[in-house]
Amino acid sequence: MTRPSDPNQLSEPPLPIFAGTGVHALAKGARLPSYIRDHRQRLRSRFMAGGADAMPDYELLELVLFRAIPRQDVKPLAKALLDRFGSFNAVLSASPARLREVKGVGDAVLTELKVVEAAAHRLARSRVMHRPVIAGWEALLDYCRTSMGHRETEQFRVLFLDRKNVLIADEEQAHGTVDHVPVYPREVVKRALELNASALILVHNHPSGDPTPSTADIAMTEQVNAGCVALGLVLHDHIIVGQAREVSFRAAGYL
Repeated sequence: MTRPSDPNQLSEPPLPIFAGTGVHALAKGARLPSYIRDHRQRLRSRFMAGGADAMPDYELLELVLFRAIPRQDVKPLAKALLDRFGSFNAVLSASPARLREVKGVGDAVLTELKVVEAAAHRLARSRVMHRPVIAGWEALLDYCRTSMGHRETEQFRVLFLDRKNVLIADEEQAHGTVDHVPVYPREVVKRALELNASALILVHNHPSGDPTPSTADIAMTEQVNAGCVALGLVLHDHIIVGQAREVSFRAAGYL
């Protein structure tokens, strides 16, 4: 074996590459190469200095993936996910089945993405639960966007309020397909009585991205409102959440 002239300048062996991935993957126990280590440290430093606003979506996604894939260049996977789903929020909100369709997404990546999604939902929820909803309307809209804005199927939720308009419960009443969710007005009003609620807000999403109310949306809202009036409850609003904006039935004149 030929020894190098300087024993302190031993060359590192080339990194093995997983076939078809286009990214370097280190063997277990191998040292993380400096270019990956330095890149990760730069991203972490930029995030701590400027927050999420200082980073494009793919770099923020890289930060999330660092923990799931500690010994690999994750930039190609971050960009592949964004190419597939379109935005950081859409990646987090995508179903596990669809995420697994992207090469490189395994159990560790899936878990990390869903933990971040759950944390975002819980933080947004904490800003509205047990607080006066009408006074914190923007926080309520933020919560609706976070929890429903990028869902791939329709979901119908009811926010139940007490006499002081404090949010006492937030419950999913139904979920359906990409363009339909079955809603039973009698069950909505019945649940309000069970919770001793005095008012409610209906919320559902349109996976198409367009929050314009359909004829069925308007008819269902009228039925719920009629049931509320008959029992002395108040229907404050029905909010339809799209990907970029929301529609308030109250503001649009439907209520």
